[in-house]
Amino acid sequence: MQYAERIRRLESEGAFAVLAKAKQMEREGKSIVHLQIGEPDFDTPRNITEAAYKALLEGHTHYAPSGGIPEVREVVAEEFRKTRKVDVSADNVIIFPGCKPVIFAAIMALVEDGDEVIVPNPGYPTYRSVTRFLGAKPVPVPLREEHDFRFSLDEFRSLITSKTRVIILNSPENPTGGVLTEEDLEGIYRVAVENDLWIITDEIYSRLVYDGEFKSILSVPGALERTVAVDGMSKTYAMTGWRLGYGVMPKEMADYLFTFAINNFSSTATFAQYAIVEALTGPQDEVNKMVEQFRKRRDVIVDGLNAIDGITCLKPQGAFYVFPNITGTGLKSKEFADLMLEQAGVACLSGTSFGQYGEDYVRFSYANSIENIEEALRRIKKTLAGIKV
Repeated sequence: MQYAERIRRLESEGAFAVLAKAKQMEREGKSIVHLQIGEPDFDTPRNITEAAYKALLEGHTHYAPSGGIPEVREVVAEEFRKTRKVDVSADNVIIFPGCKPVIFAAIMALVEDGDEVIVPNPGYPTYRSVTRFLGAKPVPVPLREEHDFRFSLDEFRSLITSKTRVIILNSPENPTGGVLTEEDLEGIYRVAVENDLWIITDEIYSRLVYDGEFKSILSVPGALERTVAVDGMSKTYAMTGWRLGYGVMPKEMADYLFTFAINNFSSTATFAQYAIVEALTGPQDEVNKMVEQFRKRRDVIVDGLNAIDGITCLKPQGAFYVFPNITGTGLKSKEFADLMLEQAGVACLSGTSFGQYGEDYVRFSYANSIENIEEALRRIKKTLAGIKV
């Protein structure tokens, strides 16, 4: 049987492959510390779950408007007015079953065969995977350790050609935890205007900033007219399984994505959308506690990694990942990750899972308890000591 060539362009995600292998090793009796998956280890705050349950009992179990329930979209718009200081309404908002569908649909709406999309590297694999799937070319812009894993504007500008259509941002960033500054964002916007580029900004970690305040490119005057901002419930509210994401964009783009939703998945689960209202407007105590726990875990894992011979680790400003440099161990990224899983029982990801500029690094998620992080650090140190010549 024949398959379309485009389906072979899609990549898997390393985190899920490593998770499957680690789970199999656990079934075989091996002890594994899971630092590979980007998922909060907390439960969804109870008030949010109860809001969805209440919506179920009230009969909110039928089709919703394809782009999202109007009053829920207005709540998202108000959140963006408050946190991004941008003048938007419900007409600028779409609600999809997760952030990935928003990213997919936005890229699809903006590129033709042969166009180019500038993507952060190391960066979230979905950006380059979807770009290739749609027949466009992902062009990596390196995020370098010596620049705190932020964009170099000169390097970004040098990559633009007549075929460039989109620049993708992710701040705070997966896998590095790097955060773009206000100056960075203003510079990126100027370059985008000069070259008539669209901007897709993935802001799923917007509430997980530990040093300073979160900045969005939407806050730059005029940016809304060429920007699709993506956020959702998975990371901040420990709602990965709920599949709730949203995008804020120019109204014309939102109208196109409404039509995409009609043809693709009809609508996002109706009762679940009411959980968005409670999450964004209800008490934030549990969220604040989670963020504080992540801050403490970050400090433990950074200090612990820097105390291990052969490893150096910058302190990330956001998200819940560290991206340590492992060149001092003499191992390549995949060799290191395989060794940690198979001999130390510590699951992590090779930096090359996030692109070629991830070589010499690995990603650890600190969405796990301090007790488990400290156990992982002991295992890593012991295993590396055992291979020293």
